Amino acid sequence: MRFSSNVKQLVLLLIVGIFLLLGYVHYSFFNERLNGFWCEASNRDIPVDEDQRNTSLNKPIFRSRVQNIISPERLLYKQPSVLVGRTDVMAVTPWSAPIIWEGTFDPDLVDIIYKSMNLTIATTVFAVGKYVLFLRDFLETAEKHFMVDFNVRYYVFTDRPDDVPSVNMSQGRHLSVIQVPGSNRWQEISARRMEIIQTAIERHISREADYIFCLDVDSKFHARWGAESLGRLVAVIHPWFYQATRDHFTYERRPASTAYIPMDEGDYYYAGAVFGGFVEDVYTLTKVCRNQLEEDARNSIEAAWQEESHLNRYLLYNKPSKLLSPEYQWDDKKTNAKEVKVIRFSSVIKNYAEIRPNV
Repeated sequence: MRFSSNVKQLVLLLIVGIFLLLGYVHYSFFNERLNGFWCEASNRDIPVDEDQRNTSLNKPIFRSRVQNIISPERLLYKQPSVLVGRTDVMAVTPWSAPIIWEGTFDPDLVDIIYKSMNLTIATTVFAVGKYVLFLRDFLETAEKHFMVDFNVRYYVFTDRPDDVPSVNMSQGRHLSVIQVPGSNRWQEISARRMEIIQTAIERHISREADYIFCLDVDSKFHARWGAESLGRLVAVIHPWFYQATRDHFTYERRPASTAYIPMDEGDYYYAGAVFGGFVEDVYTLTKVCRNQLEEDARNSIEAAWQEESHLNRYLLYNKPSKLLSPEYQWDDKKTNAKEVKVIRFSSVIKNYAEIRPNV
């Protein structure tokens, strides 16, 4: 018997269809078995290290990113020189990080470049106990001088939220008040600062800002503080030690502390009143310092200058990418120096016996 060509084609298609159906059934069966295996494994009570669990749950996603330094076309500014400039101060570290002084940057050029990036700068400040009295001056002067025309988010940590003053904010600038516990010891407040900043980065700041500065509230702005201060990891040189040799630095010198720095080591002495950078880099800094502070507490030792001692230890071995000169953290008790041509931010004179819970 002969079959027509149409019948042969139909039979061939039927055979192919049967093979495809068998293949699908085979795949579905084993895929279901495999999925069942992984579901069963994931539902087992497998012990997980608690720190590992917390890290995976709390690990923040950061906005910080490196961007090219792009200058708009036809932007006119003074031609830079490699021969003319500041000669009375060092403007670069031995590891090639810039040290920012008046006269080492063009403020208009720097701001134009960074404003095009549409950045947000977080600013943390602690107003615990009577230190809330300094908050109005801090915020009002910041609105005049700090990162003007940039997006800024202030995060005020305080145990007295009802005493936070109402300050007019420019467009693109916001204030968040976060309640924290007070303490009978200012040293404890100082020591917990790293922990609180780390937690705030995990919960809020990592999603809301590109850069962060952590500043002291008992301070005021006096002059421009702009985009020249931005960098991956930024520290400020302490106004009382920028002329001193390392053996006079008030590092933690006891080997029992995790903040210990030997007498023959040290670059600069950094002020704890100012540090900043990419949110991700500051997060790492605060996390390491917090762990070291907690380890010291378990060993019943407190570093000489609490978190500032641990900050100096961290920055010695994790070099900052940019240093701010003492212009960015002066002390009103200190007489002016000829090399400090502009005071941008300074600690105000105060009576510690009146504002601290203990002396």
